[in-house]
Amino acid sequence: MGGEVLPVFDRRRSGVLLHLSSLDAALGRGGRAFIDWLATAGFSVWQFLPLGPTGAARSPYWVRSDFAGNTEFIDSAERPSAEGEPYRAFLEDSRSWLEDYAAFEVLSGLHGGQPWWQWPAEYRDRESAALERLHREHAHELSRLRMEQFVFASQWQALRSYAHARGVRLLGDVPFYVAPDSAEVWTHRAQFQLDAAGLPRAVAGVPPDYFSQFGQLWGNPLYDWSRMRKDGFQFWRARVRCQLERVDVLRIDHFRALSAHWAVPAGAPDARGGSWQRTPGRALLKALQEELTVLPFVAEDLGFITPDVEALRRRFRLPGMRVLQFGFDGDPYNPHLPHMHRHNSVVYTGTHDNDTSAGWFASLDRETQRRVESYLAADARVIPEALIRAACASVAALAVVPLQDLLELGAEARLNTPGTTHGNWSWRMPQDALTPEIAQRYAALNRLYARS
Repeated sequence: MGGEVLPVFDRRRSGVLLHLSSLDAALGRGGRAFIDWLATAGFSVWQFLPLGPTGAARSPYWVRSDFAGNTEFIDSAERPSAEGEPYRAFLEDSRSWLEDYAAFEVLSGLHGGQPWWQWPAEYRDRESAALERLHREHAHELSRLRMEQFVFASQWQALRSYAHARGVRLLGDVPFYVAPDSAEVWTHRAQFQLDAAGLPRAVAGVPPDYFSQFGQLWGNPLYDWSRMRKDGFQFWRARVRCQLERVDVLRIDHFRALSAHWAVPAGAPDARGGSWQRTPGRALLKALQEELTVLPFVAEDLGFITPDVEALRRRFRLPGMRVLQFGFDGDPYNPHLPHMHRHNSVVYTGTHDNDTSAGWFASLDRETQRRVESYLAADARVIPEALIRAACASVAALAVVPLQDLLELGAEARLNTPGTTHGNWSWRMPQDALTPEIAQRYAALNRLYARS
């Protein structure tokens, strides 16, 4: 890697985790106001979740396309004209995915939202005559979808430029797997382990552990890694290129699957019947490194991490993650405790899958609460602030705090509870929550710990 340093890790920095779904007019006035507040408060990184269009459950980790943008984030008051050279250039630059995505959405609507493998065979199998007829008969709807994606792309690039002008870098997120009912699986069936009808032969998940005796059955189709390796990982390289046109650094969700993935036979009632299968992650990362020179990734290395996973992360010098909420099990060598941190890492008070720090502390048994209080030299009244201070004081190059913790909100502000399908992804930032007083407080904290 030639000793080059990622733009987010060139010095000690701090950032805020806030997904765009929590903001009004996120790609316009809402996003700019948030960036202004970040800069005033001494934060120089904005982290968010995947940006694709979501399904009914609204999960950003189960999107209808990795390449398309979620048009709910558009600022409707600032729509560029879908005419002239910028629009034509967008259509040309997006040719590899845009037409397939637009056709996918139109066909989904025509078939009542049924997944693509339940469509008539001519559409399921992408017969050229059927697709040509679709383009003739639904030209207006296809044009509308193209235009919406142009607006998303235009507003996004304007927002990114605005962030850079204020000294704020963008940390995005790429899910390891793609949703089964997505434009990518429909378009690139050969890249996945599917049968002739488009159904998965095996699906993704994780094995049983301390938290779940049945494991977790996610249901994503598994990649056909042998085919991917033969074509030089073109599918993954395109995914990464698309996101890096939007952000400065990418978090790779479920990084451990780059070493080995849990494969569950299709139709299994739970994940217990799965097995570990090797993944050519080293070959994939090497291919990406040859294209990008510096790998702009953060490895989500949480959960069941084996020595081979850690060796892969170290081989490519990728920063890992540390989460303070995971540190207080009584083991003084717990890697999530601040005194065990390493420079090449990102420390969080909690992630989008955790409760807020206030809610987390309130849910602990009294013995663990005393352990937290003793370590932080703080009592319950100041726990969110004490955790944030510990994160900022850490030797980790980047400290990231969910906005809910900066605002000291309780469990009612939790964004997601893993393993549940209702009540998630709906939290919105309260109006006028980002006051000058809070900005001044954290500007002082960031200066104190050399993060501003």
